[in-house]
Amino acid sequence: MNKAINFLSKPYVEALLNRFLTYVKVDTQSNRHIETTPTTAGQWDLARKLERELRELGVSSVELDDKCYLIAHIPPSPGKKNAPCIGLMAHMDTASDVSGSGVQPRVIEHYDGKAVRLSEQYVLDPAEFSDLADHVDDTIIVTDGSTLLGADDKAGVAEIMTAIAWFMEHPELEHGPIDIYFTPDEETGKGMDNFPLQKAKAIACYTLDGGKAPEVEAECFNASSVKAEFFGKVIHIGAARGKLANAVAMAASFIEMLPRSESPEATDGWYGYYCPIEVSGNLDYAWTDVYLRDFSSTRMEERIAALKVFANAVEAQFPQGKVKLTVTTQYLNMKQKLDAHPEVLEKLGRAIKTTGYEPVMKPIRGGTDGSRLTEMGIPTPNLFTGGYNYHSRTEWASLSEMSLAVETVINLVLIWAE
Repeated sequence: MNKAINFLSKPYVEALLNRFLTYVKVDTQSNRHIETTPTTAGQWDLARKLERELRELGVSSVELDDKCYLIAHIPPSPGKKNAPCIGLMAHMDTASDVSGSGVQPRVIEHYDGKAVRLSEQYVLDPAEFSDLADHVDDTIIVTDGSTLLGADDKAGVAEIMTAIAWFMEHPELEHGPIDIYFTPDEETGKGMDNFPLQKAKAIACYTLDGGKAPEVEAECFNASSVKAEFFGKVIHIGAARGKLANAVAMAASFIEMLPRSESPEATDGWYGYYCPIEVSGNLDYAWTDVYLRDFSSTRMEERIAALKVFANAVEAQFPQGKVKLTVTTQYLNMKQKLDAHPEVLEKLGRAIKTTGYEPVMKPIRGGTDGSRLTEMGIPTPNLFTGGYNYHSRTEWASLSEMSLAVETVINLVLIWAE
C-alpha cells in the first residue's frame, strides 16, 4: 500500500485536483520546428490564466513577458526579509510525441488495482506498468487513450500554485521571499533560451518536473543534438550507374551505423545513448536529427567523434555525396554545480523527511529547465510530481503523490526561512 494515500486528506487536495484538471485541458503542446518563443499560441492561454490566478491570490508582483515567461515575486513574511529567496519552477508546455489537443482527463477514486481500459486500443495495466500496483485505494488521473495527459508538467504547475495559495491563505506561516518561474517550450530543449535571468532573485531553485515520489534528481544527462545533412547527386535513375548519390540511402546508412545496444530502448541507469529523432529527404537532399545523451562529458565527446566517423564512412560508400554535421549543446549535467551547493539538497531532503519519507536520489535520463538554470548560476535540483508514463497515451498521475509534493514544497519554504 502506498502510504502517500494519507495525503489525500490534506485540506488543499480538492483545489489541487481542480487546478490540475483545468490546466491539462489547455492545449500547450510545443513544436520544436518553430523558432519563435513560445513555439505555440496555446502556451499563452495557460500563461495568462496563471497570471490571473496569481493576482487573484493576492500576489502583486507578477509579470508575463513578451516571450511567455511568467515570473512572480512573493515578499517575505514580516521579520523574514533577510531570509534567502528561493525559486519554484515548472514548465507550461507539453511534449509533441503524442497529441496534447483535446485532453479529456478521467479521475478514478479508490483505484482497485485492476487494469483500466482507456480506450478500445489502450489499456493501463499493472501487469505492464508495475507502479500502479502500489496505488490501490489512491485517486489516479488517466487519459482517454487519444492524447497524453499533460502531468509533465502541469502536475508541477498545479502543485506550485496550490502551495502558493496555501501560503497566501495562511499568513501565520512565516516564509522568506519566494520566486515563481513558469516557462514555455521546455520540451523542445529551448525552454531557457530567453529566460530573463536578470529578473530572478532566487539563490536556489527547485523544479517540480519529476515523476515518482519521493524521488529527487540532482544529476542529469549532458545533452547534444546533431543535425546530419546528406547532399546527394541526382541523375535519372535509369542512367544512374556510377553517377547517382542517393541522399535518402545515405541517411539510411548513417542511421543504421548508430549502435542498437546504445539506443534509448536498450539502456537505463547511467548509460547514455544515440537516438535518431526525425528523418526526411529525397534523392538530392536528406537530413536526420540525432539526440546524444551521456552523464559523462568525456563520453559525450566520444559520441560526437563517433558520428564524424560514421559520416566519413557514408561519404566513402557514396563518393558523389557529402555529409555535414552540425552539433548543438542542449544542456549539461548539473551534478558538479549542485555538489558545490550541498545546502540546496540538504534542505530538500529535510523537507521530504518531514513528510515521513526518505528521499530517493536518482539520475534524470533527460533534463529539465532546472538543468539549464543551474548552468546559469542558480542551483536547481528536480523534485517529484507524482506523474507516470510521461509523453504517452498511458500517462497517469497519483493525486496522493501530487499532494505529497505540495506538502514537500510547503516544508521546503518554511525550512529556508528558519
